Amino acid sequence: MMKFLKEWGLFLFIIIAILLSLVFLWSLVVVDGHSMDPTLADKERLVIVRKSTINRFDIVVAKEETADGSTKDIVKRVIGMPGDTIKFDHDQLTINNKVYPENYLKDYQKQLADGQLEKTYGKYPLTNALSEQNRSLFVSLAQSTKAFTTDSTGNPTFTVKVPEGQYFLMGDNRVVSQDSRAVGTFKRSAIVGEAKLRVWPLNKISFF
Repeated sequence: MMKFLKEWGLFLFIIIAILLSLVFLWSLVVVDGHSMDPTLADKERLVIVRKSTINRFDIVVAKEETADGSTKDIVKRVIGMPGDTIKFDHDQLTINNKVYPENYLKDYQKQLADGQLEKTYGKYPLTNALSEQNRSLFVSLAQSTKAFTTDSTGNPTFTVKVPEGQYFLMGDNRVVSQDSRAVGTFKRSAIVGEAKLRVWPLNKISFF
């Protein structure tokens, strides 16, 4: 037994440490869909840290309740912190009377202004998560939207007061993302963790 521990003890310790960290500290998630394009693409793999302080503009994984009472994991960006007053006015974001630039949106914002975003949506590959009908809907939304960020009714000017203890989450692909604008805010307990590292595809490995 002692000989076994001397030869394999360190290896076993490392394996156990990795398994425990996987359970309590971090986990792997797969991006499902196009709500975070172009920041994160469909089927990319992320490492999330479970025990992490959540800050404004962090990319997080949260549990969203579905119509049938079950939950699904979603990847979104934190826009509003507890107690924040958020205002959008034709793509200008103001939080608590301070203007915040959203540089991570510039690519698709420019495409929308140039009339190219609908073409980008039209090239999205069909998958189990994206049907021909949904892709056509994306194209239609890009053609008709009044701004890159609107509320759930299509208004480009809107204000949201985030309740205490809640977080306002939005996808970077604002035209098509289903997020807090439609489903409401999220409790801290619904936020699984913060995305720290993209590990797949290999040519896009990067920290956030």
